[in-house]
Amino acid sequence: MKTTAAARRYAKAVFSLAQEDDEVAGIRGELALIGEMIETSKELEDVLLTPLHPVEERKRVLAALILHAGVGATVRKFMAFVVDQRRLVDFEGIRGEYDRLADELSGLVTAEVVSASALSTDREERLRRALCLATGYDVRLEVQIDPELLGGAVAKVGDRVFDGTLRTQLDQLRTSVTKES
Repeated sequence: MKTTAAARRYAKAVFSLAQEDDEVAGIRGELALIGEMIETSKELEDVLLTPLHPVEERKRVLAALILHAGVGATVRKFMAFVVDQRRLVDFEGIRGEYDRLADELSGLVTAEVVSASALSTDREERLRRALCLATGYDVRLEVQIDPELLGGAVAKVGDRVFDGTLRTQLDQLRTSVTKES
């Protein structure tokens, strides 16, 4: 799922509040609970995310949901604000970005790896360790296979890209050989 700039801003805002109150894990759990409730009820998802329903109706439904879930004041106020701003459609992105921020705070980052072929457990672990050394974080891998790659893999950790594809290695070799000529 693609996270929008708005979702990142909202996630950072609620994350900042959570840090101030030393409630990062608790708020993460509450956001996950709300997300799970929305995901498991098509009717609830329709009421909350379909623009046909007036904002006041959405707020009432969301307030009842939050009351039922036993959610704390920070998340209750945050969710009401999100509805007022008509950003409930970004809730999954907000949740995903909040999770990423919470993981990063605890020293864990996710590397999105695209590989030409499936990685063995040993190769996956070596790649994970190398990325841990390169980033200074504990790294969790999310591996996807792209048969279009000639060979190797590309790992993206945040804004950093580690390109170990065969095409890049061949390009570097070509550049090196032409410089020496």
